[in-house]
Amino acid sequence: MNLDFTPVWQGWPQLMHGAVVTIEITAASLLLGCVLGLLVGIARLDPSKKLIYGLATGYVTFIRGTPLLVQLFLLFFGLPQFNILLPAFACGVLGLGIYSGAYVSEIVRGAIQSIDRGQMEAARSLGMSYRQAMRIIILPQAVVRMIPPLGNEFIALIKNSALVSLLTIADLMHEGQKIISVSYRSLEVYLAIAFVYLILTSLTGLLLRHMEMRLRAGGVVQ
Repeated sequence: MNLDFTPVWQGWPQLMHGAVVTIEITAASLLLGCVLGLLVGIARLDPSKKLIYGLATGYVTFIRGTPLLVQLFLLFFGLPQFNILLPAFACGVLGLGIYSGAYVSEIVRGAIQSIDRGQMEAARSLGMSYRQAMRIIILPQAVVRMIPPLGNEFIALIKNSALVSLLTIADLMHEGQKIISVSYRSLEVYLAIAFVYLILTSLTGLLLRHMEMRLRAGGVVQ
């Protein structure tokens, strides 16, 4: 078997453009996922608020119980049935962000619940409101505990972003498939795509580990 990476070198600019699109869609999805995850995670802390708790639990159950690809297709092909036309990029961001938010919410909920309840009680006894205690006392400690599992979720999201190529988004996978369609060198191109994804996930992991070390060194959590 002879490997010929010539099509990869010739199409390298297109692959790099696709990598930039992958980074953009992943970053936007991460932002949406973190916001949704924080809100839903906090909403699931208090079962006594039945409506909010029920909606949050239903969201998590549905998203975690159905394939990401189906969710992307529901947005891309389903919304037009209701005369809601969104660009493919927006559908990709929404799909990935909503999917990630369900998993981030469980990370947020678990990290907050791992903090000693006595700290909340002490903060409330000092006259702080629930929101003040959560923002000033609980969340800063929980954030450090969230970073390792969040890192795994972020890396998984980078890899899952390859599915948006099926929505005609010109991401890394889509650009690679275009090169394959004219060169027929699928093994070489997919090896190159895998290498680029490996670089992206490795850099993300290094950045998150650096952030965790900085936060711990700053004394947020002893």
